[in-house]
This record gives sequence, C-alpha cells and structure tokens, in this order.
Amino acid sequence: MEQRYLGRTGLRVSRIGLGTLTWGRDTDEHAAAAMLKAFWEAGGTLIDTADVYGDGEAEYLLGQLMDGLVPRRDLVVSTKAGSVPDPDRRFDGSRGHLLAALDASLARLGTEYVDLWHVHAYDPETPLEETLQALDLAVSSGRARYAAVSNFSGWQLAKAATWQLAAPGTRTRLAGTQMEYSLLQRGVEREVLPAALDLGMGLLPSSPLGRGVLTGKYRRTTPPDSRGASEHLAPFVEPYLDDTATRIVDAVTTAADGLAVTPLQVALAWIRDRPGVAAPIVGPRTAQQLAAALSVEALTLPDEICRALDDVSAPVHRYPDHDWSTL
Repeated sequence: MEQRYLGRTGLRVSRIGLGTLTWGRDTDEHAAAAMLKAFWEAGGTLIDTADVYGDGEAEYLLGQLMDGLVPRRDLVVSTKAGSVPDPDRRFDGSRGHLLAALDASLARLGTEYVDLWHVHAYDPETPLEETLQALDLAVSSGRARYAAVSNFSGWQLAKAATWQLAAPGTRTRLAGTQMEYSLLQRGVEREVLPAALDLGMGLLPSSPLGRGVLTGKYRRTTPPDSRGASEHLAPFVEPYLDDTATRIVDAVTTAADGLAVTPLQVALAWIRDRPGVAAPIVGPRTAQQLAAALSVEALTLPDEICRALDDVSAPVHRYPDHDWSTL
C-alpha cells in the first residue's frame, strides 16, 4: 500500500487507515485479529482508535494483538482523548484530564508511546492554550510522537495550529486533523480543509463511506446485520438516508457500473485522492468488509468520473467561506 506523509511532518502513514470504533463491542477479538493481520499484510500501517471506543475495550484489544500478531514497530498507532461520558460536559480538554487519559490509553495498549495523539474535540470550557500544552507535554515526554486534533471547526483549527507554530522548538506542530468527510459530508471543504492545507496539516477523513451508506447497501432496504439496523448505531446512519443522499448514492452506483467496480471502491477512491487527504479511516466490522476496502488500492478514478461526483455532491458555498468577488 502506498505511504503518504501526514501534513508537513516526517510521519508516513498508509493511505488507508484501519479504524477500531466497533472493536470490543460489535467486533470480537477473532474478527479484530483477522482484520489487523490482513491489513498489515496488505501494507497498511495506520491504526486509529480512541479511549472511548468500546469504553476502552478497543484500545485494550489492539494492545493484546500488537507484538503477538503484528510487530508494534510496523504500526502507526493513533488514539484520541477528550470525550467524556458526562451529559453535562461532553468534552474535557483540561491538561489534567488529557494527560491522565493518555497514561490510561498507554496502559491499555501495552505500549510506551503512541505515534499520533489527538484531542478528540474542542472544549469551550478550557483555555485552548491549556489543551495544547497537554500535547506539548505528551510529545516532549516521549509518550506521543506526533500531535493532532479532531472535530475542530475552521477557526478553532486555525487558532490551534497558529498558536503551536508561534513558538517553534517549544510547541509541537499539529500534524493533522481527523474529521468526517465523504461524498455525503463535504462540509470540511468550506473552511477546515483550506485551513489545514495552509497550515501544513494532513486530513484524516473519518466515515469516508458516509457511515456505510455509500456502499449502496441501504438503497432498497436496511440489511438486518448493518449499522442501520443496530439499536445503538441506527441514529448514526439515519441522517444519510434522505433524498439528497439517495441522489448521490445513485450517481456513485452509476459510476461503479460503468467502471465494473463496486460503489464502495468508487466512494473510497474519490475521498482518498482529494487534495489534502492523507488517509481515510475505514471502520469495517468483518474481514470481508476490510478486504473490500483494501481492494481500492489499484483503482484511480478517471477525471470525468471525479468531476461528475464533485458536481452531484457539491456543498453550498456562500459568503464568507467563498470568494466574495464572485458573488
């Protein structure tokens, strides 16, 4: 699998990442082991997790599989901290919480360091410089090799990255940002992606298959074994089952038929090769689903297909996130 640099850093990641959102909950240890081994054998390196995935079980399961199944040195392990199970405060970006969460993640993962550590989301209750200092301390102590953020808006991302760049050698550069991005969700193109490109940060798209909808599996009905039929994940899928999504999925399916490939391959190849994208993070629940995602490595979409998909899924750009002189 092709390797790419993450932003303007020396960190290289496989251009498809393996997500572990369902590990320890919908994906058991046997399925996780099969996927990790297949991913590694295909040349994949980037494994993405978070301290809240499966209430910590995803990190623990990954830790059990590393070294025994796949050499730790061959993997780029990415995890996140900051999300908390508190209905009154969904995110805690305080220095104390973040550093304690990192130590807990390292214990579950059974490793002395993570390659990439994300602040999971912006915390409006904590001064941003305090949140970012936790990243500096994590990197300077060797517990994290690189730092990143996730789910920051355009202004939040620009403020954070600029603050870090203001003191080179003292503060650690933000290597990337993880955001939801797909043919069904192109909102990051308004301000987040331009900021990331300008500031030298790589984009790691989550849900690159539109929460599974871009595979075409929901075109006629909801499969009983799908996320859309799952009690705890159905609300996650439902927003992408509207008329707009149907129109985009139909276009993806038409393109797939013309290229003699699958809708999944078309949707994943499109997002993988977007400007600024380092590696979309796929979240398969089975080895079969992972194999389908890995099969996209040899596919490059023709320019005319890309333009057609761009047109049918184009987000609305209005003032002020569009050049005002054209309005």
